[in-house]
Amino acid sequence: MIRGALLPQEIRAVMDNGVPAVVVTCSADGVPNATIVSHARYIDESHIALSFQFFNKTTRNVRENPHACVALNDLAGSAQWILGVQYDHSETQGPIFEEMDMRIEAIASVSGMSGIFKLRAADVYRVKSYRLLSNEDSIE
Repeated sequence: MIRGALLPQEIRAVMDNGVPAVVVTCSADGVPNATIVSHARYIDESHIALSFQFFNKTTRNVRENPHACVALNDLAGSAQWILGVQYDHSETQGPIFEEMDMRIEAIASVSGMSGIFKLRAADVYRVKSYRLLSNEDSIE
């Protein structure tokens, strides 16, 4: 696990590959929750944004306990990126929100779900750590 390091540029392609991410959170009293997020966006070397559409439990959890884990699948590299993140803030307007909103609508229209996948906010997280796992690695 690389802690305190900046995200490498090659993760940008993984975030743009169209494969949903998995987000794991935990409530203040220790109850875990995992959910699929349709879009994770690279903001800069130390921040990402996750689409907030449906996951009310995840939102409650990160307000109580701001730490989360995000799994990104790198199909081209046959690997998985595991990010340790900390919730920072939500955006409901501006360039990050607008870009994510257009991306969500594009995903929805391709899947025949136009108008259903409504972006409520772009939740911004600070990246605390990351790890790149290949198919040969195991999580310990």
